[in-house]
Amino acid sequence: MKSTGIVRRIDELGRIVLPIEIRKNLNLGSRDAVEIFVNEDTIVLKKYEPACIFCGSMDNASLFRGKIICDKCLSELKKTDCDNADS
Repeated sequence: MKSTGIVRRIDELGRIVLPIEIRKNLNLGSRDAVEIFVNEDTIVLKKYEPACIFCGSMDNASLFRGKIICDKCLSELKKTDCDNADS
């Protein structure tokens, strides 16, 4: 992890402002979602990218019944559902 040398204070509501330079470098817009991770005493922010709930792939992922699922897992589910219907 590399240091940016930028320090920000947390406000009364627990918020921090991400500097414009960092937002531009990471292609973050004003309404983009950010995922928050904690690793021991370190907080990591990552631009949120939806991924398949089964395999974690972001390729060809779409919303299916309120869940994000990739085309490959969706076709496997359909195949499993058809196999169970034949039983």
